[in-house]
Amino acid sequence: MATVMQKIKDIEDEMAKTQKNKATAHHLGLLKAKLAKLRRELLTPTTKGGGGAGEGFDVTKSGDARVGLVGFPSVGKSTLLNKLTGTFSEVASYEFTTLTCIPGVITYRGAKIQLLDLPGIIEGAKDGKGRGRQVISTARTCNCILIVLDAIKPITHKRLIEKELEGFGIRLNKEPPNLTFRKKEKGGINFTSTVANTHLDLETVKAICSEYKIHNADVTLRFDATADDLIDVIEGSRIYTPCIYVVNKIDQITLEELQILDKLPHYCPVSAHLEWNLDGLLEMIWEYLSLTRIYTKPKGMNPDYEDPVILSSKRKTVEDFCFRIHKDMLKQFKYALVWGSSAKHKPQRVGKEHELEDEDVVQIIKKV
Repeated sequence: MATVMQKIKDIEDEMAKTQKNKATAHHLGLLKAKLAKLRRELLTPTTKGGGGAGEGFDVTKSGDARVGLVGFPSVGKSTLLNKLTGTFSEVASYEFTTLTCIPGVITYRGAKIQLLDLPGIIEGAKDGKGRGRQVISTARTCNCILIVLDAIKPITHKRLIEKELEGFGIRLNKEPPNLTFRKKEKGGINFTSTVANTHLDLETVKAICSEYKIHNADVTLRFDATADDLIDVIEGSRIYTPCIYVVNKIDQITLEELQILDKLPHYCPVSAHLEWNLDGLLEMIWEYLSLTRIYTKPKGMNPDYEDPVILSSKRKTVEDFCFRIHKDMLKQFKYALVWGSSAKHKPQRVGKEHELEDEDVVQIIKKV
């Protein structure tokens, strides 16, 4: 492990010393590819013994979505978890109170949202320091991340945490790069771009591919991509996660300071201790999770508005709805009747490919 960490430090030092210009783009691209590979080794160590990746914080996933609280020690994550979920997580004014992953559940708008209080992250977590690897590995399984910041400490904490999460392949509030990478049997590296490109050229693309022992591939760019974007696509293990910056302890700063913080994108001010703006935070979590509520209607009965079926905004067809209720329901599926914003008329008879919208009502008609 020490040798991998030393190699990472050596590469980071070399990158820091290298001037960024067109002449060095090729060399920096190669260094970034080497760095990405070493970071992957840290995340999934190849030790042969039973130790594996060390003791983890794996918590059984439950509910409709999972939200992780990440932050430096003593920023108020445990207090926030206690107030939002009623789960007890030890609270104290000294650092590193939480040493294991504490789960709690919020019931909001009919959805059950699992909230995880991850142990305080420290600088260097991505390089295996402290218990950072386990913290970040668990953070990768979350549908949304809350980075909890202390309003009375510098916003530099924000940059440090972002750097740690980025180092382990978590991309915050970003979409996957709009580029195509396809390996092939022969023909070398074929590089095309549909837009003007200021970061990548054929030599840099070849250098990055060579580091991954890829000598034949088609690379097509549809935006001004960087070396990091190409490496992310080749690695293929990047997680694109919505993130909210929860600035806690706003009761301890002035109104002028709060107005400065208000310029942060994806920001939500709270005071967990005084329970200020917790409703606003829940509203924002709901928006960022982008969940869809679907109400069931048994034949001859009124819709059940108390217990909706929760679907992801990316998977919300009638087929997804059936699978969420029971995996065998599709075998008996004949058609569905839908009321709501996705229906052209009320009710509309639809097949399993029909896309549902939030608060639609669905009745499944089975084969006789």
